[in-house]
Amino acid sequence: MPAPAHAVTEIAWWHAMSGALGQQLGRLATKFNESQSEYRIVPTYKGNYTETVNAAIFAFRSRSQPAIVQVNEIATATMMAAQGATYPVFELMHDEKEAFSPADYLPAITGYYADVGGNLLSFPFNVSTPILYYNKDLFRTAGLDPEKPPKTWLELGEAAKKLRAAGVPCGFTTSWPSWVNVESFLALHNLPIATRSNGFDGLDAVLVFNNPLMVRHVAQLAEWQKTKIFDYSGRGTTAEPRFQHGECGIFMGSSATRADIIANSKFAVGYGMLPYWPDVKGAPQNTIIGGATLWVLRDRPREEYKGVAKFFAYLSKPEVQAAWHQNTGYLPITRAAFDLTRAQGFYDRNPGSAIAIEQMTLKPPTENSRGLRLGSFVLIRAVIEDELEQAFSGKKTAQAAMDEAVQRGNELLRQFERTNP
Repeated sequence: MPAPAHAVTEIAWWHAMSGALGQQLGRLATKFNESQSEYRIVPTYKGNYTETVNAAIFAFRSRSQPAIVQVNEIATATMMAAQGATYPVFELMHDEKEAFSPADYLPAITGYYADVGGNLLSFPFNVSTPILYYNKDLFRTAGLDPEKPPKTWLELGEAAKKLRAAGVPCGFTTSWPSWVNVESFLALHNLPIATRSNGFDGLDAVLVFNNPLMVRHVAQLAEWQKTKIFDYSGRGTTAEPRFQHGECGIFMGSSATRADIIANSKFAVGYGMLPYWPDVKGAPQNTIIGGATLWVLRDRPREEYKGVAKFFAYLSKPEVQAAWHQNTGYLPITRAAFDLTRAQGFYDRNPGSAIAIEQMTLKPPTENSRGLRLGSFVLIRAVIEDELEQAFSGKKTAQAAMDEAVQRGNELLRQFERTNP
């Protein structure tokens, strides 16, 4: 008699990726499923990051949670505070005896998601960082060198003035205002957003980003706003179409939008690192990451965890990581994947595609530039953007706006601290 067929263990993976990125995610799951016969990853789209996390929390309460959930980077502190609900990745891989070495992963990435001992709590998945994009055609029209992106804020201001003088409606704009112009800005200048190593050393961290450089930067943006050298486009990704349609000559946004920008722009696109103020000693340092990681939730059957560990080991393979990086625009999470992509000639065929990883690895990350771990930061980011809008519209001075952002943000931090003793 033939032996009965072995039952395949299904593993639920809730995620926040739609459209083309969701399709690439689905292909990852399919290829893993085809690579072995014991486990089947079942990805399910649950809405945006906030909706996905909320769905997982609700499901955990009713004991119907998935084994894997995708969580954006600024919710890391919230997930860490959910003690007993998460299964740290370093523990999972050790328990299931799967090869897993944090040293294989890029320090600027692992530092964001590791505990004080350097142990990875979640699995880095889709990783991005903001970079500078510019319209080479408009640069030529304005008499600018299309092969030389502005490196400093002074150079960017001068380039944007020339673009405006040439009739371009908007010199430069930015997506994700807080991520680009506060969080990444401070990291690139090696300045803290908060005490206690940006929250890594405790929930009693206090926001301190209303420093002279930050205030000066916001004041300069507000001054440029008056003549549309800089033109504020709103929150999230609302600025991207303005660049793609040729309305703005320079744009700062996620490195992961590169493929989308190329697909939707009818001009030659140039790339550069984020600008820095040249009078700041040590700048540029390195930028911090955006994107999300995969968290493992507790109270699933042991057999599922064996499959999750094998799936993470699969995702770590250089060829898998390199393909994900090349097909999506997200960064490779391991040095081996970066080296493989370079050896395959991808960076030579796609100029500018290596800028994000070069910018993130400019220097070893410091306490100020490895990331942030602050409770309720989704809400704090909204507060920061509220106050930036007040400054850009001239309703508040840059100092008043940043002071108010710090005060309101600290109130949210204290609330989070009280509810997570």
